[in-house]
Amino acid sequence: MFGLGMSYLDIAGHIAEIYGLEVSSAMISTVTDKLIPEIRAWQQRPLASHYPFVWLDAIHYKVKQDGRYAGKAVYTVLGLTLEGKKEILALYLSETEGANFWLSVLTDLNNRGLEDILIA
Repeated sequence: MFGLGMSYLDIAGHIAEIYGLEVSSAMISTVTDKLIPEIRAWQQRPLASHYPFVWLDAIHYKVKQDGRYAGKAVYTVLGLTLEGKKEILALYLSETEGANFWLSVLTDLNNRGLEDILIA
């Protein structure tokens, strides 16, 4: 939720509404401060050089931002390893879906070590 631009108060309200738990903004801040470095490391981790199958898709969401709803696209890249296991290779957030952003997604995957895909 923090990654999608929700404030700490919005997150606390959402958690209270959905789960019935009261969570302070300070606790949410502590959790995000610990998670963000781990998320960055996951986003930048090296990838295997070859994946037989890779699925690429963008899912569109409406997100509350600055008091109003805005459309966002979450680009998802799922790969099948040579050992036959599925692995989420990357997730990206953008305002819209388009060819230029897909090019940046593929360039990032290549920069992280992905050299070849059999079927995309």
